[in-house]
Amino acid sequence: MTDQHVSRAATTPARLSTTDKYLPVWIGVAMVAGLLLGRLIPGLGGWLGAVEIDGVSLPIALGLLVMMYPVLAKVRYDRLGTVTGDRRLLGSSLVLNWIVGPALMFVLAWVFLADLPEYRTGLIIVGLARCIAMVIIWNDMACGDREAAAVLVAINSIFQVIAFAALGWFYLSILPGWLGLDQATLDVSPWQIAKSVLIFLGIPLLAGYLSRVWGETAKGRTWYEETFLPLVGPWALRGLLFTIVLLFALQGEQITSRHWDVARMAVPLLIYFALMWGVGFAVGKGLGLSYERTTTLAFTAAGNNFELAIAVAIATFGVTSGQALAGVVGPLIEVPVLVGLVYVSLALRRHFPHQEESHDPAPAAT
Repeated sequence: MTDQHVSRAATTPARLSTTDKYLPVWIGVAMVAGLLLGRLIPGLGGWLGAVEIDGVSLPIALGLLVMMYPVLAKVRYDRLGTVTGDRRLLGSSLVLNWIVGPALMFVLAWVFLADLPEYRTGLIIVGLARCIAMVIIWNDMACGDREAAAVLVAINSIFQVIAFAALGWFYLSILPGWLGLDQATLDVSPWQIAKSVLIFLGIPLLAGYLSRVWGETAKGRTWYEETFLPLVGPWALRGLLFTIVLLFALQGEQITSRHWDVARMAVPLLIYFALMWGVGFAVGKGLGLSYERTTTLAFTAAGNNFELAIAVAIATFGVTSGQALAGVVGPLIEVPVLVGLVYVSLALRRHFPHQEESHDPAPAAT
């Protein structure tokens, strides 16, 4: 590793905006604010859930779209070919996401929640819903490869449409039957999954692509990356914080009234996120991937599509079901854990080779 690489690693935290540096604090405040709003304002949950997009509250859906657009606008789409040619990255990501992840969550759910079938089923659904949204934020904060993240998220989206229902049937009905365990059912159609993918990934992806094409064609790449991106960049974290506030406001009463159940679900979730991230990082290191792609591999392996998990749980079991509560607890644990792992990743950066072209986030307005 060269001195230049050490210098880049050492200076990375200084490039983070004020919001980025204190993100764990803001997220904690957003969670608490959401929980308090849900308990103190009667009928707020009903108002937030009155209008839905594919089973997800309209305000939350808008927050997710605002959250994802700026990061997808940063992707250099003309470089995606360099990612699709990396078979080590793509192959390891598929194995981690569609073999290791669901199997690990199945085991953890049964080990820790064998006597709570609703929560157990909900966690298994969370494990089946692979990342398509927030992982882009974590990857960008950790200075991962944006183009690789876009490709892996797109691949996960395609696999979700094809495999989610089949894997749900296998892990909830077939495998428990083989092992002599209680069986559950998951009635979800590929179209239902496809709608979620098209809404929460397709819309911001198309908007991000069109923004770059228009910006570079009309104003040039320099203007687009040095003027336009710094203007829209902060909206990613604003959308994230807005989404967190509304999400916990919507389910605040259930979370605070079932604190022991939440604590029991938190244990397997903590283990899951830490293990998946750690395995992804170790695999990237073992394959000799750059820091940027190792980070992307680790976060795409650890992240989950909580929007899809919540939507499926609500559509199949009802909004007040234990399965739906498990879907909400997922991001309650995932958000602070993966934010913490962003800083772990940055601390490990000096131990990895780097790509020739930096993918550090564009400076954001503080």
